[in-house]
Amino acid sequence: MNKRLMSGNAAIGEAAIRAGCAFYSGYPITPQNELTEYMAQNLSRRKGCTFIQAESEISAINMVYGASVAGVRAMTSSSSPGISLKQEGISYLAACELPAVIVNMSRGGPGLGSISAAQSDYFQATRGGGHGDYRTIVLAPSSVQELADFTGRAFELADKYLTPVIILGDGMLGQMMEPVEFTGSYPEVLPVRSRALRGAKGRASRIVKTFTSNPAELEELNWSLYRRYQLIKKDETTCETYMTDDAKLIVVAFGIGARIAKGAIKNARAAGKKVGLFRPITLWPFPTEKLQELEKTCHNFLDFELNMGQMLEDVQLSLSDKASISFYGRPGGVTALPDEILRVITRIYHQNGLDKIK
Repeated sequence: MNKRLMSGNAAIGEAAIRAGCAFYSGYPITPQNELTEYMAQNLSRRKGCTFIQAESEISAINMVYGASVAGVRAMTSSSSPGISLKQEGISYLAACELPAVIVNMSRGGPGLGSISAAQSDYFQATRGGGHGDYRTIVLAPSSVQELADFTGRAFELADKYLTPVIILGDGMLGQMMEPVEFTGSYPEVLPVRSRALRGAKGRASRIVKTFTSNPAELEELNWSLYRRYQLIKKDETTCETYMTDDAKLIVVAFGIGARIAKGAIKNARAAGKKVGLFRPITLWPFPTEKLQELEKTCHNFLDFELNMGQMLEDVQLSLSDKASISFYGRPGGVTALPDEILRVITRIYHQNGLDKIK
């Protein structure tokens, strides 16, 4: 097993190059600058690949739009306020059915906020972010290894469904160093999609555009996208469960929050409390049915996030009114520790009388 010690940001860059990413454009912002740096140093060394440091986040996403039109695998990255600036471009990509990978190493907000890790971009990522009836697939890694693995997966999903895919990480994941194993070698031939605009060459020309003055035409596009999103919900929803078989209380958390929660759950188990973890891996589509299955045997849930409860809405929509749902969050870039979550678990366990249930 050949593992390399890398930061999360660098691991994404290496995984993207191995996945056949041929174009990257970005603009500096903390805490994802190491990814831009890695792509600057390594992407252009590959034949047929291009790195561009754009003059702004808006320029960067529109360059990705152009590269995707040309048929190559394209990626950009930023952090929270930078992703806000990219939203119009992401909406354009969705409208034109163009695949792309967008990495968000989120930080505290709103506004420019802080440079500390946070999970306050859940709404932005899972509700589309821009205008119009579109969705983006959202993957939420919880380790540096998953950052690498999900990068390759993101390119595959983007190409399969012709849609933008967001990898929602955070400043902690981007900066931490962990051993990473990469599978596969660098592609000898970079993939180019058959629908790419490569010139007419004697054939009828094809135009890619996001505007139409015909409402019926736009309505049909929206219905076509909707049907595709329903297929994504059916086939691509993923999650992780941990110690849920006999759990009396299940913590629902994603990304780095789930990793923090898992440490608290291990300590709770050591103290005799039957606590489990439900971790959505796809934040959109949200694994509603899997969470509903857990409610058949457990009726007590704790939603933990490094924000003010954005995923909480999806948890509440997934569960019935018979479920007892609590929330604990730390916003603005303040990170909770496992001992802190354990105290919350202990309080809920006693308040709900779970220590008396056999």
